[in-house]
Amino acid sequence: MNADDREQALAQIARLASIMERLRGPDGCEWDRAQTYASIAPYTLEEAYEVSDAIARNNIPDLQEELGDLLLQVIFHAQMASEAGHFTLADVAQGICDKMERRHPHIFRTDIPLCAEEVKANWETIKAAEKPRASALDGIALPLPALTRAEKLAARAARTGFDWPDAQGPLDKIHEELAEIAAAGTDTERHEEAGDLLFAVANYLRKLKIDPEDALRAANRKFERRFRAIEATPGFSSLNLEQQEALWQSYKSRATG
Repeated sequence: MNADDREQALAQIARLASIMERLRGPDGCEWDRAQTYASIAPYTLEEAYEVSDAIARNNIPDLQEELGDLLLQVIFHAQMASEAGHFTLADVAQGICDKMERRHPHIFRTDIPLCAEEVKANWETIKAAEKPRASALDGIALPLPALTRAEKLAARAARTGFDWPDAQGPLDKIHEELAEIAAAGTDTERHEEAGDLLFAVANYLRKLKIDPEDALRAANRKFERRFRAIEATPGFSSLNLEQQEALWQSYKSRATG
């Protein structure tokens, strides 16, 4: 980004902040004025997911739009905080600037080169010093998708040495949890064991260095693509399960994904 681009970016961000200030003002939009951190939080999460979706679809125009929507969420929260006297948009920007410079000392403070693994380790060391934690599990956001949070919980625990030496341990755990679901006598027990199974799967994928959310999203897309294909077969809804399964297997054998 050159100097002109930076100047234009700053001008448009200032414009957006001014728009939000007006919307929240005495003569502004009734809906915007009524919002709180809590009421806006679901929209913030939704916009982040829509950014991720645009990336997954490799749709650059949509990515530009969704990044704008996400930026609006940042400015919305900062405006509410400013009105309450907590912090301003400038405080938010300064905080992240200071953090990025602090966590990249090999770039901003010294000329000592670090390899990728050393940079990551240094980042974690600095981060830990900034925010001392009572538990290794502190700081993992509750609203994260459950599979992602499970993987992060297991990874944090692993840093303390609480981990299997290889992937066989969590794989055995998956088989154990499957057996416990089958043996469960009540819906409550099955519900609990189902959660344990999903946690074990997330942990197993962590050992294989597979992101469970990415893997499941890919599986969802594949299922949707294949089902839509066989659903388009004339008379599909009147076919029995055996016939539908035959269509599925036929399409699966021809599909490339």
